[in-house]
Amino acid sequence: MQRNSKSAARNTRGKKGAATAPALIADLESFLNQHCHHETEPVLLLGLSGGVDSVVLFYLLVNLLTKYKTKQIFTLHAMHVHHGLSEHADQWAAHCQTLCDQHNIPLVIKHVQVDHESGLGVEAAAREVRYHALFDYTIEGAKPDFVLTAHHQNDQAETVLLQLLRGAGVKGLSGMAVADIEKRLLRPLLNAAKSQILNIAAEEKLKWCEDDSNVDVGFDRNFIRQQVLPVIEFHYPAAQAVLARAATHFAESQQLNEALADIDSAALVADNNSLCLKGLALLGHARAKNLLRYWFANHQLLMPSSDFLNEALSQLLGAKTDANIKIKMQHCLLQRYQQRAYLNQAREAVVFDLLWSGEPELVLPDGGKLVFSEMQGAGLALKHGMGKLRITNRKGGERFKPDAARPTRTLKHLLQESNIPPWERDHLPLVYWDDTLAFVPHVGVACDLKASELDVGVVITLA
Repeated sequence: MQRNSKSAARNTRGKKGAATAPALIADLESFLNQHCHHETEPVLLLGLSGGVDSVVLFYLLVNLLTKYKTKQIFTLHAMHVHHGLSEHADQWAAHCQTLCDQHNIPLVIKHVQVDHESGLGVEAAAREVRYHALFDYTIEGAKPDFVLTAHHQNDQAETVLLQLLRGAGVKGLSGMAVADIEKRLLRPLLNAAKSQILNIAAEEKLKWCEDDSNVDVGFDRNFIRQQVLPVIEFHYPAAQAVLARAATHFAESQQLNEALADIDSAALVADNNSLCLKGLALLGHARAKNLLRYWFANHQLLMPSSDFLNEALSQLLGAKTDANIKIKMQHCLLQRYQQRAYLNQAREAVVFDLLWSGEPELVLPDGGKLVFSEMQGAGLALKHGMGKLRITNRKGGERFKPDAARPTRTLKHLLQESNIPPWERDHLPLVYWDDTLAFVPHVGVACDLKASELDVGVVITLA
């Protein structure tokens, strides 16, 4: 369904805060100068849905390019993500193509499949696949410097309300950022009201497509937009601007939380993988939870609920020292060993039996590898005939003697003594010479097979 300037004029009649195109073009130029100043002639990719917001942003960008006819201040590309969810989807794509052709702007129409079984809901699943398409796109083999979306102040207000009703914390209530440099994402219209965008659409006689799903209040955001915010605005006319301003305050609070977590992380987190629980307990409950959130985010984990976080903290700090804690968190396992918490990739032990015949590296089924190198006075003595070695899993009951001055002991006790966490033990590749256990990573070489100072040995490293 297409709408034009007449319908936009009706929507903006009587609205405050109307803006002219030249004013927003000047704001856009200032915005790009602020956030793109590190790049010379940055390549920008605009997410162009064909709706009024993205059409207005497209118009502003094209006019900013026209303003500098003799100077290429940036290169503009556009992408229309075709979700295939509406019977009008092909019409929207065709409209975007016509618009880009009129202004000689390259457009890619990306067809995607929305996973209806993801558990995220149609709105969130469509948003996720849309962002993947935008961020994964390359132009002549290179990703654009920045992706631009047309989110505005009203979108921000809706986001804050939705997050509040979902019980989100400070990070969720921060809403959307004007610029996320790490993700290469810019939202130039985030401080502009919807009424301003509609005013420009009317003023410039622009045409756009109206998503028929916008009237479906079964979607959370549509319900907030059509039935909740109008009631709030009736009593509080500036509600959308106030909610957007509140998001800025929450974002500043989140920055302070992250700065504090960064300080705590430097003292308590080792190699981003393990966390000192004694130190965590001394932080106090709120600060400890703040550090856990920060640590989880560094592992690209979605933020757990407050109840989950409280329970995880209780188990990490309150369970018996020998308790086998294993908490599933998306693609990771939260585990505890010797007063440290670990975030490990969830993986199953793979049974393998491999033969080494002199190659410099041997790739293991779990993605790891063994590296072999010759060295004087170290490793397995080549004089014993180390041309072929067998590499296999730990099966239990193995006995090993790496130290000639000590008796043969079970491998289980040696691994414990070497402080190897339980979840790593079953993944360790054991190296056999004939039927003799010759080498165990992190433990050592069998004393009877060890190279002396006069011998050349093969040193094995688990990488």
